[in-house]
Amino acid sequence: MPEQRFEQSQSLLQQQTIAPQMQQSLLLLQAPTLELRQLVQQELVQNPTLEEESTDISLEEAGTGEEDDFDREFAELSQLDEEWREYMAQSRLSSPKRDDADEKHQFVMDSIVEPITLQDHLSNQLSFAEVSPKIREIAAMLIGNIGETGFLQVSLEDLCFDLGIPIQDLEEAKAVVQGFDPVGIGAVDLRDCLLIQLERLGKHHSLEYRIIDHHLDDLARKRYPQIAKKLSVTPEQITKAAEFIATLDPRPGSRFGEDTNTYVTPDVTVERVGDEWLVSMNNEQIPRLRISNAYKDLMASGNGREAKAYIREKIRAGKFLIKSIHQRQQTIQSIASEIVARQEAFLEHGPSRLKPMNMAQIAEKVGVHETTVSRAVSGKYMATPHGVFEMKYFFTTGYETEDGETLSNTSVKQTLAEMISAEDPKKPLSDQRLVEDLEKKGIKIARRTVAKYREELNILPSHMRRSY
Repeated sequence: MPEQRFEQSQSLLQQQTIAPQMQQSLLLLQAPTLELRQLVQQELVQNPTLEEESTDISLEEAGTGEEDDFDREFAELSQLDEEWREYMAQSRLSSPKRDDADEKHQFVMDSIVEPITLQDHLSNQLSFAEVSPKIREIAAMLIGNIGETGFLQVSLEDLCFDLGIPIQDLEEAKAVVQGFDPVGIGAVDLRDCLLIQLERLGKHHSLEYRIIDHHLDDLARKRYPQIAKKLSVTPEQITKAAEFIATLDPRPGSRFGEDTNTYVTPDVTVERVGDEWLVSMNNEQIPRLRISNAYKDLMASGNGREAKAYIREKIRAGKFLIKSIHQRQQTIQSIASEIVARQEAFLEHGPSRLKPMNMAQIAEKVGVHETTVSRAVSGKYMATPHGVFEMKYFFTTGYETEDGETLSNTSVKQTLAEMISAEDPKKPLSDQRLVEDLEKKGIKIARRTVAKYREELNILPSHMRRSY
């Protein structure tokens, strides 16, 4: 057996660590407005020396030196605290009781109800259905297996095999559920869903029913001439039937789904004032902080060094938080102002005039690192005359036209969308034709790029856009 040798080695590893205060500063910079508000509320709970005020943050107070005489500062704050307590005591004596307002508020809060779910809606209808207890139980199980789009997510054959339920009972329970509102609920697939809706409309023997029943794939690909030939009708009849089919609901359960709309609060607002564009920060959503006058109570139990050291540390942490929030707002405003300066054409004319821009350009102008710009614009939104846009929207690559003008890829997409919206529906523009038309406008891009942009715009290929 060969001899095993064990060696010990020592290596020096240099690793960069970020101080906790710097981590907090970066976290505040990257946090969107609503998230920042939550972080500040957490700090208000954890730091007894912080409080929210109704006036603007005093930057002079936030920026005072940390080596101030603590005893003098504490004596002044104690005096202010005493005056504040007397004022609040008098205010409470002179203020009328607000029992009626509290009752109204509670009534409003109690009146808020949770949105009804699809399963709740179906179960409520099942409770009024005239069926046997056995079928009712099976129907309740099927309702529990209906997805958010309204389709049945398990096959009857699997339920029959796994649970030993007779297929006839499963079919009867499924028919009960499919008779509920919304129409098309409980279908096994899209074809079944659309056929159920047509049956409820009395169109069991219609052209629409035959198209969905036997030619759904061709319909999805808009192969109207092929369908017309197979069904011995004209393409015009197929077009008319397709228009009616488009009015059916392919996802009948979606109306009961959770609200997926995202509501954002703009961090920056851009408005025209005279001949200039004014950038203003949204400070209303951010609590205004100050060092509290009420931490006198923390010293009531003793005047030892530990108590003073604890309060001093909390005051320093509070001042650092106030300064970090102020620095965050200043950084975002500086970056936003530079974006506005470079994108005046966008503000004047809209997305079609968006210019190429990268974060390195903004970082150099503002005097910060590129990663700072990335953190500052992450999850932040800007309100403009053309709508609310994520600040990252303004950073995009682009092209140079034959005239030497620079256009962002977003502008090219906008131009592409406008060209397709203006095309003849009977002769839609192919990707190659779009390349040629863009080149006439001085924009030279490859056909694969046009196809990529078209897909990003959720626009179908030309053969699927054709109308007959």
